[in-house]
Amino acid sequence: MYAIAGALLLALLGLVPLRDVATAVGRGTDVYLFLAGMMLLAELARREGVFDWVAAHAVVAARGSRRRLFALIYSVGIAVTIVLSNDATAVVLTPAVAAAVRKADAPPLPHVLACAFIANAASFVLPISNPANLVVFADQMPPLLRWLATFSLPSLVAIGMTFALLALVSRRDLRGGLAAPEAPPELTAGGRMTLAGIAVTAAALVVASAARWHLGLTTSIAGALAFLIVVARDRAAAADVVRGVSWSVLLLVAGLFVLVAGLEVTGLLGFTRRGLAALAAWPVPLGVLGAGGVAGLVSNAINNLPAGLIAGASTGGLPGHEALRGAIAIGIDLGPNLSVTGSLATVLWLIALRREAIEVSPWSFFRVGVLVMPPALILALESLSLTSR
Repeated sequence: MYAIAGALLLALLGLVPLRDVATAVGRGTDVYLFLAGMMLLAELARREGVFDWVAAHAVVAARGSRRRLFALIYSVGIAVTIVLSNDATAVVLTPAVAAAVRKADAPPLPHVLACAFIANAASFVLPISNPANLVVFADQMPPLLRWLATFSLPSLVAIGMTFALLALVSRRDLRGGLAAPEAPPELTAGGRMTLAGIAVTAAALVVASAARWHLGLTTSIAGALAFLIVVARDRAAAADVVRGVSWSVLLLVAGLFVLVAGLEVTGLLGFTRRGLAALAAWPVPLGVLGAGGVAGLVSNAINNLPAGLIAGASTGGLPGHEALRGAIAIGIDLGPNLSVTGSLATVLWLIALRREAIEVSPWSFFRVGVLVMPPALILALESLSLTSR
């Protein structure tokens, strides 16, 4: 919780006045509401066995093929990331996939890696697919149709390239068959309600994006309603879900907003603004590649949430630069596929794996990431430059 400690230190030493601390924390309201709503939905889905049910059906649908199971899990990861954000894919889908793959007697590594990599690769399909999108664009979030026009092609490229390269890297483990699948578990009444709540939330967020409503408020209301409906039928669910949600993540994000306010005081944001202004003078393909590449590297160095906050604060006061802002978003969303520290989702994925007694070292992740991420990022950025001309 370095961000919280750093924010407290800035306030206690008077480096950031208390009034500015309060203002900085207040800027994150939409992000807190978004995360709270998504975490409620994800934890409801975990408790009610929604993801276990989905993973078990994927094993049956694979019909004894590891390659087919890999593709199915990757496809489920795309859907979960788009609708519930990359954190849900990392935290909730991963344990369900690990358990299902073990029962199918297949090597878990390719399938859990699919969860991690698609959590980042699909995280700019929609604004709601990654909380980092909310901090990069803040109050300059594009309307949904413009977002889709900008990011649909780069998203397809990122998702397709990541799949092809990850399958190539994992080809040895994907040979062979699967054990005879067990009958998938029945989805409980609470699970059906949760699944319906997820569908309603997805529809509400699409409408909210199109109408330019606050995504955080929409998400929190939808999550709270789904929670109340399930709890009305099963009161024991309330305590389980509330305990299961990682509320400390909200404090972490609040601390990051304060740290960015501290960077404003030190003048670092002025440096990044000048750098962006210089990139804007380059030809579009080079400027996009430079901005996205730097954003991807910085995300791996300091994590993509603080990188997104810095980027959002740096581009917010500058006119234009839509192509560069899009490139930065892609770099911050996709770039973390290089290392386990690049995004909050990947960090949470690693923690989830350790609970399942699956060890993935930072070096082994990097060896895969260095082969998969750079080509996907470069091609996604180049496809963005095509739509920006």
